[in-house]
Amino acid sequence: MSSSLTKARQWKCFLISIRLINQDLDQTPRILFHTEIPDFQFTEEEATLSWLIAVVAAESKAIEAVNYIFLSDDELLQVNQEYLNHDYYTDVISFQLASEPIEGDIFISVDRVRENAASLDLPFIQELRRIMVHGLLHFIGYGDKTAEEKAVMTQKEDEYLAKYTESL
Repeated sequence: MSSSLTKARQWKCFLISIRLINQDLDQTPRILFHTEIPDFQFTEEEATLSWLIAVVAAESKAIEAVNYIFLSDDELLQVNQEYLNHDYYTDVISFQLASEPIEGDIFISVDRVRENAASLDLPFIQELRRIMVHGLLHFIGYGDKTAEEKAVMTQKEDEYLAKYTESL
């Protein structure tokens, strides 16, 4: 049996275990997806939800509530200006309300993700997953201010993106 197939099966078992533990403890983490963008429909909620819960569990953390809010470039720019005094476009802004268990809001610019995906020649959904896990990794405690922190963040993003693909 190939190593990648074994890892995929281990990840699937891990996902199933997390679901069962949450059911037994009646502690279903709340991860919600919100959008009012007319031309955007997030279609992979169930698979993404399981994956994000597994990411948090793999990092030995717990979730109280995380909201993913999908916005336009202009809407996220307004958030960036109003709350962070930054006057530039960005792909994601995370506001953590609590660290243990994790609670917070992750704002994502769908326009910026589309542009990034096109410039990187990646499928939109792949870049969207990267941005989603990036915001969550901030809540877990990973930074991206220094070159060293960025390298660790990118490594974690790649690791968990690969596990999403393996779990399908």
